[in-house]
Amino acid sequence: EVELVESNGGSVQAGGWLTIFCTTGGYDFYSMGWFRQAPGKEREGVARITRGGRTTYLEAVKGRFTISKDNTKNILYLQMNNLQEEDTAIYYCAADDTGRTWSNPLTPGTFTYWGQGTQVTVSS
Repeated sequence: EVELVESNGGSVQAGGWLTIFCTTGGYDFYSMGWFRQAPGKEREGVARITRGGRTTYLEAVKGRFTISKDNTKNILYLQMNNLQEEDTAIYYCAADDTGRTWSNPLTPGTFTYWGQGTQVTVSS
């Protein structure tokens, strides 16, 4: 059974940084991504990375967030720098094993598997 587990969420001050992780239980997925959902808002795609290393980012996080994956350990990372209050949300790890190239790679429907989420809170 596929189980994605996020960890290392927490509270930071604005301008700070945080790296969150997602373990896959050993599964090597074709592509993986990070989503976030703030209270009262829809879930939005933050970043996606393919097995070959191609990345896609939400415009609001470009230059501040970096998605990466350790393909030997099958761990997904999201390095978040210069965090702002609007980055506060529950962050979810997601995985896709279809091998497809999506025209809108940051939409939730392009992923099959989801983690339970980890809370990231940014305060001023």
